[in-house]
Amino acid sequence: MITVYGFSASGNCHKLRLLLEQLGREYRWEEVDSTAGATRTPEYLARNPNGKVPILELEDGRVLTESNAILCWLAEGTPYLPADAWQRAQALSWMFFEQYSHEPYIAVARFISGWTPMDSPRRAELPRLRERGHQALAVMERYLSAQRWFSGADYGIADIALFAYTDVAEHGGVMLDRYPAIRDWLARVRATPRFVAMVEPDALAAQRISHSMEHLT
Repeated sequence: MITVYGFSASGNCHKLRLLLEQLGREYRWEEVDSTAGATRTPEYLARNPNGKVPILELEDGRVLTESNAILCWLAEGTPYLPADAWQRAQALSWMFFEQYSHEPYIAVARFISGWTPMDSPRRAELPRLRERGHQALAVMERYLSAQRWFSGADYGIADIALFAYTDVAEHGGVMLDRYPAIRDWLARVRATPRFVAMVEPDALAAQRISHSMEHLT
């Protein structure tokens, strides 16, 4: 049994849930609300001094951090990670692109739009974040005009890595109407076997309230 410590409304965490579900692998999910300081507790920092989600923990206590590293470990020896060394490197290059040129803009724009007050000074960052997000999407659009998947001939972990925040880019005001190839690719990912969608932030909040009410009755 493996345990994932993650925040369900986080794209970086949803990557793991999606792959685990598609692998049909048994796991335990521990919800950690990173927006409420749950990753800064001494107990959590003992597992990951970087204070971020997700974490994957094995029964023997070993811990692995960083979402894309966890994807690679989970996918080892499966069709989701190319066996050919060159194609594997190509898939990894897209995963590095996701963390360096995509996630810092699209995911952060989503966070600021959805989790900060309307008068937050961080909202001044949104125009630049959206501009850089569109630059990343333009790179993906050009690639998808000739290819179906980012992981090689078939769907795999590079697609999972890029799907998570691209699918919710509009939550941060990064609209997808100008990217028909990306929209088609998103639909292909959603049509893969055992696909699961990310939990919406509002639904997650409702779940927490319901859980709290159960303890009060």
